Amino acid sequence: MKAYMVVACEIHDRERFIHDYGIPAGRLVEQFGGRYILKGPGAQLLEGRFGHGGSMVISEWPDRASALAFWNSPEYAEVKKAREGIADVQVLLIESPDICAQED
Repeated sequence: MKAYMVVACEIHDRERFIHDYGIPAGRLVEQFGGRYILKGPGAQLLEGRFGHGGSMVISEWPDRASALAFWNSPEYAEVKKAREGIADVQVLLIESPDICAQED
């Protein structure tokens, strides 16, 4: 079953975040079999306390094991250090049938 990694970020230094973290992390997502299905800044908060003006990223993975292989890899651990102090991040992982598939 496919897995989806949902990331909500409040970025304090967008330029550093993109260049030092976003680009290398994106390469690793692809390397580990994931693909982005949504990347966007400027989320509008409708309820709750996190996310107003933040960025949202959703990546799709062949399965939970692939997503966790990326997340727990030494390569990602090194890249992840680049976002320390420049972003507040929440990350969720969920399995689901293909969310883009149309129902009959």
